[in-house]
Order: sequence, then structure tokens, then C-alpha cells
Amino acid sequence: MKVSIITVCYNSEETIKATIESIINQNYNSIEHIIVDGKSTDRTLKIVKQYEDKISKIISESDCGLYDAINKGISIATGDIVGLLHSDDILATTNTISKIVEVFKASNCEAIYGDLQYVDRNDSNKIFRNWIADSYKHGMFLKGWMPPHPTLYLRRELFNKLGNYNTDFKFAADYELMLRYIHKHQIELSYIPETLVKMRTGGKSNSSFVNRIKANLEDRKAWRVNDIKANFLTPYMKPLSKLKQFYKK
Repeated sequence: MKVSIITVCYNSEETIKATIESIINQNYNSIEHIIVDGKSTDRTLKIVKQYEDKISKIISESDCGLYDAINKGISIATGDIVGLLHSDDILATTNTISKIVEVFKASNCEAIYGDLQYVDRNDSNKIFRNWIADSYKHGMFLKGWMPPHPTLYLRRELFNKLGNYNTDFKFAADYELMLRYIHKHQIELSYIPETLVKMRTGGKSNSSFVNRIKANLEDRKAWRVNDIKANFLTPYMKPLSKLKQFYKK
């Protein structure tokens, strides 16, 4: 199985090196690493080119935002499985991709997700939050559940079947895609109960209170565009469910 990993970046000179090396250091060999850069103006591309022989494809051009850049990566991916690893993130261990592939082979599932750790920007061993995703049962989205998006790996044919990221969403296209795939179309999921990705704090949707409000409003829109009805409390349960990430170990 070939695994395509898409890294979207823009002016990421402080973190892109660790992201790339976390992929290079995997003990699984059949990895296609695609970097989609939004025409960075700092040293990001210079750092990327130092690893050019280890990276399958590099795009550097203007885009219409994060999700447009992700869709560009998907359009050129050739792997059996597609996952994302943004320039603020690193794979948790050197055998993360091996474990993901093993579960795909053993379960014949369509998608896999696992747990996520939010870590200090300068020290990935300093953990701020543990997102323990738990196993999925249909209907959990109504209770505010969602898997950690950076840990989600999908069979590539799903994008042709169910569509790419909806670029009408600026903050919550990841939530909309997961709602569409998992809740609406009920794809076959498997859960790996361990940390797959470490995410540095300060992501786009979490970078400010205003952005968090905008993302929450787009969460509501995600239900509408998919013609499915959320419970009255669903929009409130999603942010509240994250509180346990600060103490659950």
C-alpha cells in the first residue's frame, strides 16, 4: 500500500523541518510526500529543497486558502491511502504509518483515525491537551463528537466518490468533510487507540476566539449543506466535549 501524505504550508520556516523529518524517519517505505506551499516569502522553500530527494512532489503557488491547497494535493496524490500532516504537526512515532497500514490491511476499512496531542510550539514533549478520540458509533456526531482531523487517513477513492473539501468553508471544511463521510455516508471506520499525531498549538481555527466562533458557525452550516438535522444541543456539545482533553490522560 502506498500512503500519500500532504503537507500544506505557508511561511513555516520554524516548523517545516520537523514535519518533513517525522515523515522521512518512518519505518514504512512506500510513502508519497506532497508539499503544497502557498508561495512562502520566508525560508520555507529553501528548507524544503534541502530534502528534495525525499519529497515526491512540491507545489509552490498562490492558493485560495488552506482547503484549496489540500484539494490541490489530493488531485495529484497517487497513494492507496491519503492523509494530511500540516507544517505545525509531526507524526508521533517512527512506526505511525506502519500501524495505520496494518490496520487498513487487517480490517479492510475505508478510513482510520487515532488520538492527538496538542504540544508546545517549541517542545513537542510538553503536552497541553490529550485528545482521546474513542471508538465511533453512528450518531455520535449528534452528541458533539468528531475525530481529530490530523489523524484521519482515507482511502483515496473516497474523494472521487464523496467529494473533496468544500472550499465554501474557510474554518470548518474539515468538520464538514468528516460529517459528510462518517455521519451522512457512514463509511467504514477503524480506530487506533494511541497518539498518531502531535500538533503544535496555534492552528488556524484555534488561533483566536473570533476564529473559533466563525468555525462554530460553519459547523452549523455543515449540517445544513448536507441536508441533515442536528439536535438542538449539538452545536454546544461539540466545544464542551473538548474540555475533557485538558485532563484525560
